[in-house]
Amino acid sequence: MGRESERRQIERLVAGARLGHGGVLAITGDPGVGKTALLHHAAECATGMNVLRAAGSEPEREIPFGALHQVLRPALDRLDEIPAPQAQALSVALALRPGTTGDRFAVGAATLSLLCRFAENRPVAVLLDDLHLFDRPSADALAFAARRLVADPIVLLATSRSPDPPLPTLPLAGLDLAAAGELVASRSDVAVSHELVARLHKATAGNPLALIELAAGAQRLEHASPEAPLPVSAALAHEFAEQARSLTEAGRAALIVASVAGHDLRVVAGACRLLGVDVDALTEAENATLVRITDGRVEFRHPLIRAAVYGDATPQRRRAIHRAVAEVFGPHDADRHAWHLAEATLGPDAHTADLLVLAAQRAHERSAHDVAAAAYERAARLSPDAGRHRALCVAAAESAWLAGTTQRAVALLDEVGPAEQTALELRGAIAARTGSLTEARDLCRSAAHRSGDPDDSVVLLADAVHACFYLGDTTSGVELAHDIEHLLGRVTTPRARGLGLMAAGVARILANLGGADQVRSAADLLAGSRLLHDDRRRLPWLMIGPLFLRDASSGVELRRIVGEARAEAAVGTLPSLLFHVARDEATTNQWVRAEATYDEATRLARETGQETDLAMCLAGLAWLRARLGDEEQCRALVAEALPICRARDIHIGRVWSLFALGELELGLGNAHRALTRLEELAGLLGELRLTDPDLSPAPELTDALVRLGRRDEAHQVARRFRAEAAAKGQPWAMGRAERAIGVLSENASVDTHFEAALRCHERTLDDFETARTRLAYGARLRRARRRVDARPHLHAALETFENLRAARWADLAAVELGATGETIKRRTPSETLTPQELQVSLLLVEGKTTREVAAALFLSPKTIEYHLRKVYTKLGIRSRAELAARLP
Repeated sequence: MGRESERRQIERLVAGARLGHGGVLAITGDPGVGKTALLHHAAECATGMNVLRAAGSEPEREIPFGALHQVLRPALDRLDEIPAPQAQALSVALALRPGTTGDRFAVGAATLSLLCRFAENRPVAVLLDDLHLFDRPSADALAFAARRLVADPIVLLATSRSPDPPLPTLPLAGLDLAAAGELVASRSDVAVSHELVARLHKATAGNPLALIELAAGAQRLEHASPEAPLPVSAALAHEFAEQARSLTEAGRAALIVASVAGHDLRVVAGACRLLGVDVDALTEAENATLVRITDGRVEFRHPLIRAAVYGDATPQRRRAIHRAVAEVFGPHDADRHAWHLAEATLGPDAHTADLLVLAAQRAHERSAHDVAAAAYERAARLSPDAGRHRALCVAAAESAWLAGTTQRAVALLDEVGPAEQTALELRGAIAARTGSLTEARDLCRSAAHRSGDPDDSVVLLADAVHACFYLGDTTSGVELAHDIEHLLGRVTTPRARGLGLMAAGVARILANLGGADQVRSAADLLAGSRLLHDDRRRLPWLMIGPLFLRDASSGVELRRIVGEARAEAAVGTLPSLLFHVARDEATTNQWVRAEATYDEATRLARETGQETDLAMCLAGLAWLRARLGDEEQCRALVAEALPICRARDIHIGRVWSLFALGELELGLGNAHRALTRLEELAGLLGELRLTDPDLSPAPELTDALVRLGRRDEAHQVARRFRAEAAAKGQPWAMGRAERAIGVLSENASVDTHFEAALRCHERTLDDFETARTRLAYGARLRRARRRVDARPHLHAALETFENLRAARWADLAAVELGATGETIKRRTPSETLTPQELQVSLLLVEGKTTREVAAALFLSPKTIEYHLRKVYTKLGIRSRAELAARLP
């Protein structure tokens, strides 16, 4: 009644799935508002479709992936048809195979693949009732899959009391007054006055369940004082409890057991037998429509009824029933046995705590980290030993952190206090990704100094240096480098030595105090081994080194690692990995790939809550957009990045953002605005004492000052930068320094400086900087009246800028080339692909199949085909061979 609009919306989604369009909707609202009724309507609409269903329940919330198993059970015979790493992850999660899943997002990727495979022959409707009562790992996996349903014949509909996990929502309000009157009249044995209907409607806000239950006592309510409010929640609970109390003693006893034991009738019967309760008395509750008994399952008509029955029992009676249920499950269902035993326990109990620890460990192996956190925390509460209580709280905090519930993790660590070494390390890791980087640095340093093991100390000091990189903190970085170098003679493992050398080298490079040789040694030590393969949190160190060296041989290892991580569906590790790869691609001629990689990293960083990587991706992409001349996007990205950077002290992200704005203004020809931004950047670098020449805007400042006719100031900036670059001795910085000097040089020495710059550029992969140098060289030769000599450099610059799609810089090169008297034929800009389309296209032209690309990007094959069709249409092509010819 009164749900015509909502029903039509659901009907459209179901119809869309039949036509191959994915649809997702979460129907949200208060208990009793009619969410489940709409889900039943969806089931009626889904005739001829494969229907996958599951309902959440309170007793099952701590059973990892129990709800997901309900949903996927009919599709499990297709499990071996999805990518092997995903099949393994899902099999382990559902306890079908032994092993570990490796990553909590891998199960979501596998769920998506299996749903899409199941939908290949017939459209699928996934109906999830009471999603808020699902175990968290199941809810996260299903939400991960749901957010990626685009071009698949799958509709996913869920009911929930809150929009968590976040999905497209349909908030469900109460019925209007007319529909409420119709409902009350249909459920009341006596005529109900319009005034009482209006009062009931106001008191219940049109909630159908409340109206139905209160309508049964309408005659009694007619005599209630109009000045007294109707206590609807209390009235509902009282009404349900009264209905249960109307049963015989045997009926009430059996109903209370069912409220504890869950849906399985065998478990309910077993507990009744142990308690001396007649299970057949449940038929009384069935006749009273409090429960439904079908197919060996006992289902309460509404979760509020179960809650009312459970709450009406005495605590002693509830504990006795939990103990009986625990005995029924026994060791063959160890997780449920442990949880029910915990509910039956009053006071510390080491044995029950041990059982919960085992349950937590099993959940952890299946990446059900939210469940593991709950089990560890309950075990801590039951542990009689104070030391074990602290250790279990740390274990619970680590699982909560892995589950993405940072506040819960921090609260548990607060309970432990600063005494525990492992707690300090974990606090540092949490702060580095989602909290204060300053805190992360200090916590890692403190943990390192308290550790008695040199290898552990070096690794923790390396973590502190990593925080210093994002903070732009060279002072602490150099201090940490000294500490690391002092310990390196005592380390025993190649892993610690490699990380220590890399961290010390990076810290020194940021302060322009050498460090390049240390980074090279570390790269050789780490890159040729699998020392960090199982240490996903520290994988970025394998990529930071080559990025700091900026030589022509870096980058190969980065892509191999990312390919391996994708193959293993390690979604949680990808934002940081992809950020570094995108940065590497942006400093070569792979700008198309860089855009796509930054976009993927940004999406995954948002989804996994990794704000440090999100901020750096936004700032890095803004810098790239500046060079592409995309003013609107560049400014929007900086506007999003800077508040995150300021809030979390990600100063290196602030540096990149200001660099992006400075380069944007230069490309737009706004020398005054460029100078303002670049001077602001130089001031920030001075404030932070970041003296690495690779971060210096000196060449850009020189350019802006020359355009403004302030050549004396430009000379000072260029000469100072050349000395800094010479001290570093790396080709990327030296090439930029020689260009800055060349712009200001006399006619007789122009070739000397620019040719030196070009020789340096040959030792790097940065085509943009090479083109900038050729543009500056050609412009300088033209002003020296050497037009013929200028043209080859300007032609080369224009070609590179057009290949990179750096439109504003291409325009500058074209103007200079025209000024030499050359006739120019400019390229027609091609249709722009979205980052997602680019990513799909790039992987396909590498030779991957549609299914392989789907697995790599955590999308469905149908979605890949959907994007590919759009690419073909935009580019006016018909084959992958033509696609390969159009992409770099």
